[in-house]
Amino acid sequence: MSPTRSEELFNEALNVIPGGVNSPVRACGAVGTYPRFVARGRGARIFDVDGNEYLDFVSSWGPLIFGHASPNIVDDIVKAISKGTSFGAPTEAETFLAKLIIECVPSIEMTRLLSSGTEAAMTAIRLARGFTGRDKILKFSGCYHGHADSLLVAAGSGLATFGLPSSLGVPKALAALTAVAPYNDIPFLKEFFKRSGDELACVIVEPVAGNMGVVPPAPGFLEAIQSLCSQYGALFICDEVITGFRLGLAGAQGLYGLRPDLTVLGKIIGGGLPLAALGGRRAVMEKLAPLGGVYQAGTLSGNPLAVAAGISAIQRLRGEKGAFGRVNYMGKRWAEGLARLIEAESLPATVNSVGSMSTLFFTPGPVTDFASASQSDQKLYARFFNLALASGLWLAPSQFEASFVSTGFIFEEIDLALEKVESVFATMKKEGLFA
Repeated sequence: MSPTRSEELFNEALNVIPGGVNSPVRACGAVGTYPRFVARGRGARIFDVDGNEYLDFVSSWGPLIFGHASPNIVDDIVKAISKGTSFGAPTEAETFLAKLIIECVPSIEMTRLLSSGTEAAMTAIRLARGFTGRDKILKFSGCYHGHADSLLVAAGSGLATFGLPSSLGVPKALAALTAVAPYNDIPFLKEFFKRSGDELACVIVEPVAGNMGVVPPAPGFLEAIQSLCSQYGALFICDEVITGFRLGLAGAQGLYGLRPDLTVLGKIIGGGLPLAALGGRRAVMEKLAPLGGVYQAGTLSGNPLAVAAGISAIQRLRGEKGAFGRVNYMGKRWAEGLARLIEAESLPATVNSVGSMSTLFFTPGPVTDFASASQSDQKLYARFFNLALASGLWLAPSQFEASFVSTGFIFEEIDLALEKVESVFATMKKEGLFA
């Protein structure tokens, strides 16, 4: 059988790009296949170089809340590009976007635009250390905040310990400054603060975890982090790269009534182009250079094309009546439909969802933290993924990722996708994959 064009392109890429991809999960190794190379997208659908069409539940890993090639955003990018691609100097649009962010997110009094979520999270950690004069930080097992050295750390057993690096190239001495605690464990968190709270510069958390699959916060968990940080003088950092402008204009912190000291934003604020932001209390943000001694810089920070796309996306979310209601309804229709199929067939699976984010886990559940997420059967997920792909569904090529819907979907497309999943489950049952 002749290789597909995607296979040919992947083999070509392997010679010049490590692993053939520019972000590891795209390689599709976790699901035992090769990546499909995308040619174009429109609305809720993408098309690969072999002419195959898919309903897209990845949405570029979250940024495309209006779907692919949204006309308004594309038009605004075209207008911006006609004036130039980059200047290395301030533009009026940067200030306009900063004001938009501040108006939408009450906890943010000042903001700095950057190019990626990793860069924004890295800067948040440095800023917290500079502001507090402390070196140690706390993160949660299963939460991902980009690939900065301080954040690539695995959890220890027992009481949260200052960790070991989970990637080559991360010095043990640096990793030892990062503690890791279990997500959603309030008693554990309180005990840790009693022992080490006075040493912490900050606690950073995904308010809704999206990088171990979707895991909602337990009642009182986020409030406990906020309260303990205030009590012990550590900064509370919400990583809203995924949830910002997806769960509402004020993100997850608006949904859960939080007021973090610092917020990391990305994905949707760039309208599909590379853009991120760090924002927070004025007293903290003023420690950034050139006002303060915490250094951060970027040649393409506030890039005019990304800023134009971000302004377009946020203004549409603010101005389009019912935009969040529509996308959240689509997410609910998808997640509840999956749950009904699981219940009808008594399958060993569960669905977690918040708004337009969801994950199908191949474990009976419940999934409340990284330990329970890790019980998911990755071989079952790999088979599910490949059957779904063959049927025309574009899903995350990893059990431990979120699915996203967009306003590009119409009701009939969600229902069509559920019919495809029902057929996939039937095939898996015939293959004897469900005990």
